[in-house]
Amino acid sequence: MEAVKCFSGGASLEADAEKILRAITPSLDPTKYKGQAGKIAVIGGCREYTGAPYFAAISALKLGADLSHVFCTEGAAMVIKSYSPELIVHPIFKESYSISDVDDEGRRHISKKILAEFDKWMERFDCLVIGPGLGRDPFLLECVSQIMKHARQSNVPMVVDADGLFLVTNSVDLVSGYPLAVLTPNVNEYKRLVQKVLGCDINDQDASGEVLSLSKRIGGVTILRKGKSDLISDGEIVQSVRIYGSPRRCGGQGDILSGSVAVFLSWARQHILASDGRPIISSKNPTVLGCIAASALLRKAASLAFEHKKRSTLTTDIIECLGQSLEDICPAS
Repeated sequence: MEAVKCFSGGASLEADAEKILRAITPSLDPTKYKGQAGKIAVIGGCREYTGAPYFAAISALKLGADLSHVFCTEGAAMVIKSYSPELIVHPIFKESYSISDVDDEGRRHISKKILAEFDKWMERFDCLVIGPGLGRDPFLLECVSQIMKHARQSNVPMVVDADGLFLVTNSVDLVSGYPLAVLTPNVNEYKRLVQKVLGCDINDQDASGEVLSLSKRIGGVTILRKGKSDLISDGEIVQSVRIYGSPRRCGGQGDILSGSVAVFLSWARQHILASDGRPIISSKNPTVLGCIAASALLRKAASLAFEHKKRSTLTTDIIECLGQSLEDICPAS
């Protein structure tokens, strides 16, 4: 734990990611009960996209979270259930096509029922992952917008990725000023966010300054800009993670990352204080710590998978390497 006090970075942007991983990963303790190692909820999954929410949710379990839920549309639920019995799947959402014959009053009633159903579970979760496989159905996005507002009111952290970023880019107020929000854009999602919020094109010559400005403009949310070198900022500092990595860019790695950020963020919130109440690391922001840890671990797992599979590496191969990668850095024994 003491080894991580150098976190703030000084002149270098490079985070000491492995030390942060060791600092926030909880030890295995037989006296703990189910749920104390993390309860994660993924909000996503529709008729077209069922793999993404599965990747995010199963990655959370593979890292060591105790429970992983998926809240999806009715059309996606049975497919996601068939992938793994480990996930708890809730088919609460509807898409516009399934309520095309319902009037506006009926839609409002359905929306309230969906929100009420999710609210019954809200307080149980340590973090929400919003967006993997969500799609862009207008009714579905409106329901998720309401869930995000309720999550803010309940101080539940949320990691926003994929179609969740499409939603946020068009409604920045959903996360603006919320310090427990994390955005994980890829290059195209980041470009759209910069154009929307900063009103300019991306500036690769000052990437760190730009991500810092973007985070500040959105009120201190944490942004993890994915790339050859991942950049992370909460509007106060900028850190980069560039260790490990793989040249194989198969789709789905962002879903692994979002599920991983949720777990490490949850662990960081529990483990950033020593027994005497003093911070064990110089940054107290669990969202930044969670992003650094998740970025490093995914990059290590991708590297390990590539060693074995080379060009044929798939997202499922990387997921299978998560446990060994964490064990290499932070042994359970």
